[in-house]
Amino acid sequence: MQRLLLLALIGVATGASGADRITGAPFATRSEVFAPHAMAATSHPLATQIALQTMRDGGSAVDAAIAANAALGLMEPTGNGIGGDLFAIVWDPTTRKLHGYNGSGRSPKALTMQHFRDLGLADIPPHGPLPVSVPGAVDGWFALHGRFGKRTMAQNLAPAIRYARDGHPVHETIAYYWNLSVPRLAKWPGFTEQFTIDGRAPRTGEVWKNPNLAKTLETIANGGRDAFYTGTIARTIDAYFRANDGFLRYEDLAAHRGEWVEPVSTNYRGYDVWELPPNGQGIAALQMLNILEGYDLKGYGFGSVEHMHLMTEAKKLAFADRARWYADPAFQDVNIGKLISKPYAESRRALISMDTALKEVQPATPQELEQGDTIYLTTADDDGMMVSLIQSNYRGMGSGMAPPGLGFILQDRGEMFVLKDGHPNSYAPGKRPFQTIIPAFVTKDGRPWLSFGVMGGAMQPQGHVQILVNLIDFGMNLQEAGDAPRMHHDGSTEPTGQNTAMSDGGVLEIESGFPHDSVRALMRRGHVVKFADGPYGGYQAIARDPATGVYAGASESRKDGQAAGY
Repeated sequence: MQRLLLLALIGVATGASGADRITGAPFATRSEVFAPHAMAATSHPLATQIALQTMRDGGSAVDAAIAANAALGLMEPTGNGIGGDLFAIVWDPTTRKLHGYNGSGRSPKALTMQHFRDLGLADIPPHGPLPVSVPGAVDGWFALHGRFGKRTMAQNLAPAIRYARDGHPVHETIAYYWNLSVPRLAKWPGFTEQFTIDGRAPRTGEVWKNPNLAKTLETIANGGRDAFYTGTIARTIDAYFRANDGFLRYEDLAAHRGEWVEPVSTNYRGYDVWELPPNGQGIAALQMLNILEGYDLKGYGFGSVEHMHLMTEAKKLAFADRARWYADPAFQDVNIGKLISKPYAESRRALISMDTALKEVQPATPQELEQGDTIYLTTADDDGMMVSLIQSNYRGMGSGMAPPGLGFILQDRGEMFVLKDGHPNSYAPGKRPFQTIIPAFVTKDGRPWLSFGVMGGAMQPQGHVQILVNLIDFGMNLQEAGDAPRMHHDGSTEPTGQNTAMSDGGVLEIESGFPHDSVRALMRRGHVVKFADGPYGGYQAIARDPATGVYAGASESRKDGQAAGY
């Protein structure tokens, strides 16, 4: 990880605003990428090239996103794969509107809350058979393709199949996280045989092949979504979990359907920011932006104590509601419109002191709401279609459960349920767990302006807000906005696990590059601050110039990714 250390050292040298020490401009590891016809930004250069070639060959931005996602499941199994879930936002230039897709799967119907109690568990374990829920990614591919695809699914999956069969060299960051995953997951059946080389992770630059995944993708390419959910793949998954104390069944897979959903938005200083509604956490970003809109962040300046303090306090307030209200809407009725409204934000803003950090935060009451590691990629084509897509196995390589001969690992998203009666996110059979993965989109004056995302657990809404504030308030360009140092507040009340309430204000983790005077001032206001490597997510973005139609792309330095166009 020498590259990451170098970037950290560069960050130390950049001073008060993350500025370049030679030019004085905001720090960036590279220039923005510009292209007139199409653009792709993913966390892996080969996946970016696959997306571009797909569009060169006549595919839409959706075709390109599917092709890239399939390749990333092979090339970056530390973050995603067809054993996981998928969410997407698509700008359709024909209808001139945004379309959202929630491709999250549900818990097994045969697994009950009583089983966890019989095992004496307070939380659902992170690995093994118990946290596994139905994978929704493949269904999501076909739903998106059915509405917006131009090429066949066989054509879209062909590059990933070829790389899986012939091999590809593993990139540095992926090799690093793969090596961390192997000791945790090696005991689960099928993992070592299919995801190691003689019991170890592949090394940086080493060629990796996954012939089992090649066969699985070929089966899907030839047989469609039903080949995965009702065919031999589903039968293999069923038999595997029956043999290994699991509960995921053929019937769960056969019953799965994702759903088209309406994105929701708030206006931040003239820009309409769009997220998907729960069971994801996207509206936390909208709540944070509404709170922050009441402050002159531009006047305070990037890296000022006021900037860092207000970001942290807004996050605490939004995450208190996230812990209480965000869950599967089929099981939890909540007034999203009220949560993301300006009057509600004003009432929450009144709880912030400019001099003292909040130690405890309560969520909205029912009366207040009455009516009155993941991969992220984005693509854009010559017709003006833009796709914001995020896909994940949840914890790195997921549950570790790898059915024989299939070449993929099932997600462990079910770990996010709460084993407590009466909580909105309490476990129930056939229920979708709380989701961290969120794509984002921004329009201005009814036209597409930005497709972007920041992968990485609870960092995601925090990252969305930091990117937008960098762009809108601090005037950074697309690349600078992603490379600027970030903050990550940890310790808020969570919607998962034992749901312990924050009582000590949590911890603010920061990257190198923020002024030491600001850090000291934060401590004087009561924040617990520490420097940390790693929890800041990974950003990709495509912006569109409304006057010329030219695309700009960015892929940040914390991942192995690439933005490219033609």
